[in-house]
Amino acid sequence: MAQHGSSSPQLDLNRNRLPTLFEVLSRRTRPPVDLFSFYIYMRDQQRSVDYLDFWLDVAQHMSLCRHYVRELRRSVMVGTPDGDKSKRSSALLEGLGEMNHPAAGPSMFNTEKEKNQDAQMSAFLREDSTNGGNVGHSPSGSVGSNIRQTQSNERQPRPSFMSSPLELTSDSNSPAHTVARADIRASAEKILYTFLLPGAEREIILPHTITQEITLAIEEQGRDDPEVFDAAKDYVFQAMERDAFPGFLRMKALGNLVPPSIILRAIVGLLGVFAGFWASFVFIFLDEPRSTRAWIVLPFTIGVYACLSYQYALDPILALAGFSEYTFMSFSRIQEAYIRKLLNKRAMMVLCLTVLVDAALCVLFIFVPGKRL
Repeated sequence: MAQHGSSSPQLDLNRNRLPTLFEVLSRRTRPPVDLFSFYIYMRDQQRSVDYLDFWLDVAQHMSLCRHYVRELRRSVMVGTPDGDKSKRSSALLEGLGEMNHPAAGPSMFNTEKEKNQDAQMSAFLREDSTNGGNVGHSPSGSVGSNIRQTQSNERQPRPSFMSSPLELTSDSNSPAHTVARADIRASAEKILYTFLLPGAEREIILPHTITQEITLAIEEQGRDDPEVFDAAKDYVFQAMERDAFPGFLRMKALGNLVPPSIILRAIVGLLGVFAGFWASFVFIFLDEPRSTRAWIVLPFTIGVYACLSYQYALDPILALAGFSEYTFMSFSRIQEAYIRKLLNKRAMMVLCLTVLVDAALCVLFIFVPGKRL
């Protein structure tokens, strides 16, 4: 079970294994297996970035709820509650603690303490909503005012290519804006209308029972607490872990190329090998001297290198230089120590194989007896 150590995600600099999806989504990894790289993979290769966007938006919703409850708890603790309702709310808030654990992860990975805190927070928000809460208009500088402004523009989806998706799961103890009660409601409705309702602009496929329960809870019961999305969040996490994450690790931990570059290397490799064979047979049947035939090393080296790069989805020279491709002809430095060590080993293997195959072809066609036709 994953443990949460502090309020901010901690990078595991000594990880001697491949990361898990939970670690990637929690921003505990570095390129080329960080959250930004996974987002690009989901967008460009998996073609299912809406699932990741949904998960990130639910994590952001949890962060909003925590910010709201923390601010309310601090204000209640310095004030004097009046009436039974205020006394009950004050008791609930004091029992929550500071909730300093990091951004929301799958509920099955939470510690018991965090599960209890999140359950109490959701219970408080449900009661707060039932009693009318603080659901007036959001302050002009609050988070919710920005959310509703986006919704008024026909809920434009977040751009698929984000400059930094990490901002979406920030769970700082000092939010930049005040979070109003209406902000939480607006956030829950935004998730429902963007991803879950039939015909939504970025509808994701979930079991009908999960979608129906969420819709009923938000639209009819007036709920907007984080527990509303628990079943959907866990289902999406497990789907990404099963269907997308293994391919992401194969591409980023065992290779350093994206599909367009892999195809380009296949084309260059076939052309290089063809040119090598063509030149070799021309030199043989013209009975050229071996010093002239030695030029076939150039097309064969290029062809074999490119073909093996295609076969292993790995450019060994780039890997040894410490770079990985995240989009076509765009590179990032490999910062994850275990990944770099793994890629270096594979790069040396590919280079050795390239030398062996290239040497075998060159020796064969340079030293075979010539015969002029």
